Amino acid sequence: MNKTEQLDRLCIDTIRFLAVDAVQKASSGHPGMPMGAAPMAYVLWTKFLKFDPSDPHWPNRDRFILSAGHGSMLLYALLFLTGYEEMTIDQIKNFRQWDSNTPGHPESLLTEGVEVTTGPLGQGFGCGVGMAIAERYLAALYNTPEHNIIDHYTYAITSDGDLMEGVASEAASIAGHLGLGKLVYLYDDNHVSIEGSTKLAFTEDRGRRFEAYGWHVEHAEDGNDLAEIETAIEAARLELERPSLVIVRTHIGYGSPHKQDTAAAHGEPLGAEEVRLTKEALGWPLEPDFLVPDEALAHFREARARGELLNGEWQSRFSVYEENMPGEASRFQAALKRELPDGWQDSLPSFKTGDGPLATRVASGKCINALAPKLPQLLGGSADLAPSTMTLIEGGGDFEPGSTGRNLHFGVREHGMGAIVNGMARHGGVIPYGATFLIFSDYMRASIRIGALQQAPAIWVFTHDSVGLGEDGPTHQPVEHLMSLRAIPGLVLIRPADACETAAAWREALKLYRRGVPVAMALTRQKLPVLDFADAAAGVARGAYVISEAAGGAMVIDVILIATGSEVHVALEARRLLQERKIQARVVSMPSWEMFEEQDEEYRQEVLPAAVATRVSVEAGVTLGWSRYVGGAGAAVGIDRFGASAPGGIVMDKLGINAENVAAKALKLIAHEPGKAAWDL
Repeated sequence: MNKTEQLDRLCIDTIRFLAVDAVQKASSGHPGMPMGAAPMAYVLWTKFLKFDPSDPHWPNRDRFILSAGHGSMLLYALLFLTGYEEMTIDQIKNFRQWDSNTPGHPESLLTEGVEVTTGPLGQGFGCGVGMAIAERYLAALYNTPEHNIIDHYTYAITSDGDLMEGVASEAASIAGHLGLGKLVYLYDDNHVSIEGSTKLAFTEDRGRRFEAYGWHVEHAEDGNDLAEIETAIEAARLELERPSLVIVRTHIGYGSPHKQDTAAAHGEPLGAEEVRLTKEALGWPLEPDFLVPDEALAHFREARARGELLNGEWQSRFSVYEENMPGEASRFQAALKRELPDGWQDSLPSFKTGDGPLATRVASGKCINALAPKLPQLLGGSADLAPSTMTLIEGGGDFEPGSTGRNLHFGVREHGMGAIVNGMARHGGVIPYGATFLIFSDYMRASIRIGALQQAPAIWVFTHDSVGLGEDGPTHQPVEHLMSLRAIPGLVLIRPADACETAAAWREALKLYRRGVPVAMALTRQKLPVLDFADAAAGVARGAYVISEAAGGAMVIDVILIATGSEVHVALEARRLLQERKIQARVVSMPSWEMFEEQDEEYRQEVLPAAVATRVSVEAGVTLGWSRYVGGAGAAVGIDRFGASAPGGIVMDKLGINAENVAAKALKLIAHEPGKAAWDL
């Protein structure tokens, strides 16, 4: 080997053995993937990837995603070696331990330089597609013939497991359709999965499959041949009309005498003896562990210097852009910071009683189209349901091959849509939303969860939110889904009761976007009256509020009726029935549990005073969880079974979501209080 080849080998083995030693010290982890994929990662990071460790959030950096997140030590080694300040050798030594920034799978909130949280296979693949979409949209929005401000690639390393997952197939299909030419994925084709050889379950021709998706496919037959890998990546970069998959034939656990090319190299330490044998086989010193040769470190730090130079050149170009196009430059910088323009809230529509009845999905569509002119960074789409979810931006154009409009058509690909929208949110500069029926949130739950985990501030628009959708029947009628979404930490669910609350929900969703919080809205198919309540906006902002007080005032409340969404109207009618029986009922609209829990104890006691233990919740979904607010002395009116096919109003009535049932529940509770008597309606 010549000196260049010797240096390359030294650098690659440095990556390998940082991974091997970290996994061995932790007694946990995945050494095999970093050992096999180190050469391709080395070529990408030192020859192609545009990044600046001194400025990790440089807007025009290339994005790199380790979709095969189990191989996290590959990424941590690269971050350390190229000079990300927060990634120290001590952090490498603390791999997978409490309070380290080197967790078992990469977490974007925890580790500088990690673009997206990965681990559940296929999610990183989909996020990368979203990043490429965001790059193309921002380039169309801000670039001019004279000023090329946004111009970067999105790269990923993917695995057999990624390509097996359905979410990756969904995302690959839409990426090929859209012709995302700045998307380049390296496929670590090592022929091994956890259970053994991929011959057990994964035998299709992956290259031809991706060609059928509309991808450009390159092959590097030897995963240790750096020149072959470089040539393949360069060819992929030059293909600007199609996304590219570079299939690199690697060997999991490369260099291990007894574990190379076996499943044993995947998810467990090599073992002390095998570590020794592997170091001997590759000519690596046995001591010390975590060795980083000075020559290798210096070479990796040259990549940092190149990044600083490229960033400096971009900053100079942006200064010229800012001088010539101050308005666009200011809007671009504000968008990256998730800042919203002055007066954006004023663009939201106002609704009044005479505007109803109106489905909240329709009100939401009016909000989207009112906000769109003020927020050019707002874009999104639906999983082939835009006419039903009311999420089309009128006049916004379509995001399609040859056009870069604001309306994304994801096709019937809910899971892929979720991952893609997360990627758009993590890229920055855009306000992305994705829409489907609430029932199909099940199909994309993994994406919703991983988005919440990494605080990807997406806005999810879920319509047809209850059995009230009617005749489509129980296959399309959500019952457990509201509680299922509430169970996800970090996600805020808002279920507005009418058009006014819907406008307020959009206001709060965008405020939460600024904080980096993902939001899900649950909206009705059926029309609802518009409530004449002046403080709806303030009430929604606090998660719950008194929408109708007991006739005798706050000091004489017999029962509190707590409702969400369309059932607020049921609760209001139940209040009227109770009032006829001289029962004093307060009605609380609770559009968001999460936002209500953020309020101080004084406000929560004001809305739900502890002195009033007689409470009834009303929601067209499972009653599980409502004990949190109704307590042991209360009751929950809900649906703890699947729905049925019939007109929506009939289904609601037959399943007990009606004012008479709510009032009866309240009367039954009151009858058990000392000194109270029961009444029949």
